Amino acid sequence: MTNDDFQLIDKTTAYKGYFRIERYKFRHRLFAGGWSGEIAREVFERGHAVAVLPYDPERDSILLIEQFRIGALAGDMPAWQVEVIAGIIDEGESPEQVAHREAQEEANCKLGELVPIAHYLASPGGTSETCHLYCGRIDSRGLGGIHGLAHEHEDIRVTVVPFAEARSKLLSGEIGNATTLIALQWLLLNRDELRRRWLPG
Repeated sequence: MTNDDFQLIDKTTAYKGYFRIERYKFRHRLFAGGWSGEIAREVFERGHAVAVLPYDPERDSILLIEQFRIGALAGDMPAWQVEVIAGIIDEGESPEQVAHREAQEEANCKLGELVPIAHYLASPGGTSETCHLYCGRIDSRGLGGIHGLAHEHEDIRVTVVPFAEARSKLLSGEIGNATTLIALQWLLLNRDELRRRWLPG
């Protein structure tokens, strides 16, 4: 189906604060033929995100961050989430620029080459947010500690863990957010090829 198979009847802003909620009224063509009735849905608008999994091929280690997440608490999940680096794209920024900026802000980390992993919708039933996900080469020596921007109330713990430990966190269910799950699963599938690419000879 195409956008010609969708009709927008009305769109209004239902809420505008730190985030925004838009209310849509629409109808769309049905797989069996004809059109749906009028449907009303709210869409959560928070911008588009970039995330990066920092990987050190020489030491076979991964940089992970941990921070408090109110959404996790509200969803009855652990409030402190183990994650990859991520942030929202500001006007005029490219996804690659955001990856480098956020790595510096959240982990005092300098990224080398970025390898695209995926560009996906976070939750298409209720938000327009997409995420550009990368794996970024790093030198993990000396990285770690507490970082983040004070004016954004960031309190981020940075740790560097061996690949085997990250794999164990993934397989044990310790990782509870989609972006980090996708990133680590991708690395499990692509680690050998990535190491050949970044460690020639």
